[in-house]
Amino acid sequence: MNLRDTASALTTGRTTSTEHVRSVLADLDALTGTPWENAVAARNDEAALEAAAAADEQLAAGNWIGPLHGVAVAVKDNIDVAGMPTRCGSAVLESAPAARRDARIVEKLREAGAVVVAKTHLHEFAYGPTGLVNASGPAAHPHDPDLISGGSSSGSAVLVARGVVPVALGTDTGCSVRTPAALCGIVGFKPGFGALPEQGVFPLSTTFDHVGLLVADALDASLAWGALPGIAHLRTPVSELRIGRLRGGIWEQSDPGFAEAVETACRTLADLGARVVDVELPETDDMLELYPVVTGSEAYETHRAWFEADPDRYQPPTAALLAAQRDRPAHEYIRAARAVTKLRHDVVHRLRTVEKLDALLTVTTGMRSAPLTSDPAELRGPLLQKCIPFSVLGVPALSVPAPDGGSRPVGLQVVGLTGGTHGHGSHPAESAALAVALAVEGSGQP
Repeated sequence: MNLRDTASALTTGRTTSTEHVRSVLADLDALTGTPWENAVAARNDEAALEAAAAADEQLAAGNWIGPLHGVAVAVKDNIDVAGMPTRCGSAVLESAPAARRDARIVEKLREAGAVVVAKTHLHEFAYGPTGLVNASGPAAHPHDPDLISGGSSSGSAVLVARGVVPVALGTDTGCSVRTPAALCGIVGFKPGFGALPEQGVFPLSTTFDHVGLLVADALDASLAWGALPGIAHLRTPVSELRIGRLRGGIWEQSDPGFAEAVETACRTLADLGARVVDVELPETDDMLELYPVVTGSEAYETHRAWFEADPDRYQPPTAALLAAQRDRPAHEYIRAARAVTKLRHDVVHRLRTVEKLDALLTVTTGMRSAPLTSDPAELRGPLLQKCIPFSVLGVPALSVPAPDGGSRPVGLQVVGLTGGTHGHGSHPAESAALAVALAVEGSGQP
């Protein structure tokens, strides 16, 4: 069941939260002994069943908690869930105690009625886009165990793509919600910087870290986003939007399948009344240069004491990334951080007010999935490059499956830019991005 069908079944009494959660826990049990066993990092079945029973009691008493009342969700294992350890996929934290309280985003999910059933696999400390690097081993693609799932929110993407849970939490610093969504054929939604709270989330780069959602399709993304407390989400008519198709440099598609996916999406949007124009992003190279300086410096500062004391506890690819930051001068980080602040203002201002754009469209990754035997270092560029600029800019972005992507899906990346609030709810850029994604995917009417 997808999110909308699950929520409907629960609110209309066709099933109970206890029945739903028991079914999900059985599906999690069924992963044991399969290539997807380690998509699950931790469970607390007793707490999940207690929460489900409480949700049923509330509904029986006529108290509807919220739009996710009784819905099972999974949470990436760099986000605190009370009663479960946060290990971040690393031996460094193998003895971590159970978290004493939920991260704020988990509190928001519970406020909307959700029931947490599991924590999920991630690329170690969220420092990579493949899902290959973790103390428990790599995360396999949900439909072909010989391929990578993408990362770093690998386990969340796998559980959603396999239909185990209808919604999962991830984080996205450079691509980590969007890339696994693209490779696994689902939707990964990174709202704008700060739109979802980061308290209780283990940091990679505080300058770029975002919390995001993974769901089956664009309509579920719209529903999950609107279900969160404090979000006033209004549907934005696609016919009112001006959408930029990114061209030039890395935005040109060498894979004919990727190029056709973009062209088909643009034709669909134009047919619906949107104005689609070609645009360039000349600052792309600058953003790609600044991102590793800021991310690497901030990651090293977080890990310095642990890493210098015992670097062998990290997986080798993570250790190599951290070691490369050891001698970076402070002035390089400060220069890069200042440049990011200026770019965020100048580029978004130009795109909104000079180009008058409501959204951008491109592909999510520069490649489809790859074998599990791949070298993680060789995949970083193709999996990260097309996502990084929109983390640097802090604007909302989501990956939606291109129609007819087949067994090796193509993710289309939609970036929201709409400013102001009139007629677009509390987060207009997110509303615009979701409206475009719905039209592109065909899962709803614009």
